[in-house]
Amino acid sequence: MLHLLFSVILVEAALLMMLLFKTPVRKLVLSGLDFIKRGRGPIVVKSVAGTVLVVLISTLYSVLNIKNRWIDNEGNINPTDQVLMAKHLLEASLMGFFLFLALMVDRLHHYIRELHSRRKDMETEKKSEGSFVGAEDMKAREEQVGTFKAMIQQLESELESKTKEASNAEADINALKKQSDGLLLEYDRLLAENQELRSQLQLLDQRMLSHSPSKKNS
Repeated sequence: MLHLLFSVILVEAALLMMLLFKTPVRKLVLSGLDFIKRGRGPIVVKSVAGTVLVVLISTLYSVLNIKNRWIDNEGNINPTDQVLMAKHLLEASLMGFFLFLALMVDRLHHYIRELHSRRKDMETEKKSEGSFVGAEDMKAREEQVGTFKAMIQQLESELESKTKEASNAEADINALKKQSDGLLLEYDRLLAENQELRSQLQLLDQRMLSHSPSKKNS
């Protein structure tokens, strides 16, 4: 039994070392412990632990009986009792250490799984918060786009009105240009008529002057 207890304690110590350090082996150990805790695994483990606990209590009871015999014999130590006492104390120590390490492995496995689940929950919450913030950003951007569209429509309407005003002004300028061109043509015509009238008057004056001496001579 001592060899079995030593072997089991070494296995438990190795499991604890694997669980304490983050290595690829720890994933395998966690998977194995998960498998053990499924189905009838917990019942088997509890049965083994209960059996070891009963044996431990029995061993301690035997140690007390041997100690009481020593007291009754007034300190006379029997060599057989000495060997039994040492054996029972070693077995009790190993069984107690076995139960302690088993409890440590179980609690450490539980805490690691709890830590993993908490991390997953936190990542899920961060993603949900990120999506919520993304939705708010999208909403704000949509509002900005709507504002920009309204501004663009207003600018387009203003541009259209300014274009109409410019086209009206251009039409007025063209009309004034045509009117000025007409006035220039009329001015040229009147100027030509004025020159013609002046030339006619000059001819009349010359004729009158040419006729006046002839009248005086007669």
